[in-house]
Amino acid sequence: MAEAHQAVAFQFTITPEGIDLQLSYQALNQIYLSGVRSWKKRVSRLRNRVIKGVYPASPSSWLFVVIAILATMYMRSDPSMGLITKIQQHLPLSLSAEGQTMLSVLVFSTLLWLSLILALRFCLKLLLSYHQWMFEQHGRVSNTTKVWVTLLRLLSSRKPLLYSYQTSLPILPVPAIKETLSRYLESVRPLLTDPGYKRMTELANQFESNLGNRLQRYLKLKALWATNYVSDWWEEYIYLRSRGPIMVNSNYYGMDFLYVTPTALQAARAGNTITALLLYRRKVNREELKPSRVPGTVIPLCAAQCERMFNTTRTPGVETDVLQHWQDSEFVAVYHKGRFFRLWVYTAGRLLSPREIEHQIQRILDDPSPPQPGEEKLGALTAGDRVPWSQMRKQYFSSGINKRSLDSIERAAFFVTLDDEEQGMRGEDPAGNLDRYAKSILHGKCYDRWFDKSFSIVIYKNGKSGLNAEHSWADAPTVAHLWEFTLATDAFQLGYSEDGHCKGEVDRSLPLPQRLVWDIPSEVQAQVCSSLAVAQALADDVDCHVFPFRDFGKGRIKKLKISPDAFIQISLQLAYYRDRGGFCLTYEASMTRLFREGRTETVRSCSNESCAFVKALEDGEEAEQCRHLFRLASERHQNLYRMAMTGAGIDRHLFCLYVVSKYLGVDSPFLKEVLSEPWRLSTSQTPVQQMELFDLKNYPDFISLGGGFGPVADDGYGVSYIIVGEDMINFHVSSKYSCSQTDSHRFGAQISKAFQDVMTLLSADTKTSSSSKGTAQPQPKKLL
Repeated sequence: MAEAHQAVAFQFTITPEGIDLQLSYQALNQIYLSGVRSWKKRVSRLRNRVIKGVYPASPSSWLFVVIAILATMYMRSDPSMGLITKIQQHLPLSLSAEGQTMLSVLVFSTLLWLSLILALRFCLKLLLSYHQWMFEQHGRVSNTTKVWVTLLRLLSSRKPLLYSYQTSLPILPVPAIKETLSRYLESVRPLLTDPGYKRMTELANQFESNLGNRLQRYLKLKALWATNYVSDWWEEYIYLRSRGPIMVNSNYYGMDFLYVTPTALQAARAGNTITALLLYRRKVNREELKPSRVPGTVIPLCAAQCERMFNTTRTPGVETDVLQHWQDSEFVAVYHKGRFFRLWVYTAGRLLSPREIEHQIQRILDDPSPPQPGEEKLGALTAGDRVPWSQMRKQYFSSGINKRSLDSIERAAFFVTLDDEEQGMRGEDPAGNLDRYAKSILHGKCYDRWFDKSFSIVIYKNGKSGLNAEHSWADAPTVAHLWEFTLATDAFQLGYSEDGHCKGEVDRSLPLPQRLVWDIPSEVQAQVCSSLAVAQALADDVDCHVFPFRDFGKGRIKKLKISPDAFIQISLQLAYYRDRGGFCLTYEASMTRLFREGRTETVRSCSNESCAFVKALEDGEEAEQCRHLFRLASERHQNLYRMAMTGAGIDRHLFCLYVVSKYLGVDSPFLKEVLSEPWRLSTSQTPVQQMELFDLKNYPDFISLGGGFGPVADDGYGVSYIIVGEDMINFHVSSKYSCSQTDSHRFGAQISKAFQDVMTLLSADTKTSSSSKGTAQPQPKKLL
């Protein structure tokens, strides 16, 4: 729209009488307002840089320091111990004596103020480096932790911006190699036979005594230089250098509300959803979002992943992909029935109203024009292997109309698919439809999503919505925070009229959304078909099963004084043992965002303690013994999770040592075997981070389904779960049809059965304890 206006803003012709100049004042006014908006954003960014640059102090504290120094000077006292006089000696002689004194005081006060800021920031960094609080028992807080909490609250008393804590967060430490190897051997002990464990121990000892210490020195050198010794290599080698399809293998999804759909109008749902996302982007740009914190504490988490949330695309390369991020964009890319559109969401420097966006979306839905040759399935290039897509992009999309159209997609704030199907838990087969809904968001038709975008929004014909996110730029909690805000803002803040339309007025003079124009040669169309065949085979092989577990939730689990996550993870071990007749290497994602630019670490949930509990329960040992073993397994799991969060994990350290060995051109049999071990059970919890946005008491049906991902191993399961409220846990299970040993529905049933059996076991312990207390204390009144 802005380009179209600029094209007609100035028109001139040369006539015998001279130059005839014509101006479009409407276009000039829009250009002017867009410029004003741009400059306001620049001023806002500059202001935010100053505010977060002096945090935990405030810019106004500079004035306080100046006044304090002037006051002491007025009282004939020199707080600078002669420094003000020395500064005065280096000032120009042209200034008066009073001017020299005032200027020297200002210089000294500024230097003192900056020194105080650095000292405060150093103290805050030391406080945030303290993690012992996490290992203390609930209700038994040490005096050291109490003092630490008090000091942290004092230094964090000012309202921070989104990125205020970034420079004060500690650096992720490099664990001692001996400790990492010891923890690794302990984690694989229940999975290996005695001869296998002995062989692995010998490999680990050889690695430590020979190559390990050499690699460790290089890693420590990187930790001294880099902001985070893991994150850049993790992003590049785990995500960007992967040459296979990112659809299913890497991208993950988020689902709509389980029971309700705020409106059945596709255009209206798109209008509110797009508006909510852009409001979130505005908060990110202005840094108005509150920094994420460890639940129930004042401890901040790294916010670096928010920087590339919008206007970001993963572009393919021959050897490695690249993440491209643009500062801002005023449009979104829209796909509908094989056509691509560019939809401008700003006009005259203001954001379109939800009703106006709905109006524009409806225009796209009503557009009868057919796709151009080769356009309909063009998105399949992003779903197939990366190398062919890179070659096609370089050869056919690097210039001309194809480049302009591709730029419109890649530079867009995000991607929107207007799906012509209906999805959700509906009809005569709600459970089956829920599974089909998950598969649809995960991969769709393999060509109607743009999997390279940082995230894509899917709006279905019946008003249901979903999200598909690319994984390299951020992890699920960051996207989940965005999606929570979007769902809550859509349903509770923006709302809909009685007839299901968005609220607000419509400017009918808005120009039509722009169709993107392509010139797709036969070579590209052939590659599109080839990429689609690869993607379709991958999509058809994925078995997704989504089910809400309603029998009980975290409320009942916490009454047993057990961590809900530990309860779920141990139950998953029991379910897997019953499903496959043994144990496997288990991946549970844990965050390391207590550290600067932290991402994830692995919690190896299959431990000696959890295996001992499962075997005891399945062998029919006494209930009391089983309960005792479960408590030990729960404590062990919580400790493993805490160690992973505080930088004492296993897998990221070993991964980085492996990368260093490859750079040095040396082979390690130990590292090679460790990095090739399959994660047959890959699990992740989607945390609910903004419960204050959802009023589940008054609106109990507005329950989020969470999201899921594809299986990591060909013969394994991917399990995602979200704890909703006090009485529900939603599960997403994925596997592959091509593996005869896995079945997502069967494993889902095993999870439900394991949950019931474990709860029955632990609840019996509670009843027994209650009755025994009553027997042991027949005269309770004497105890009062």
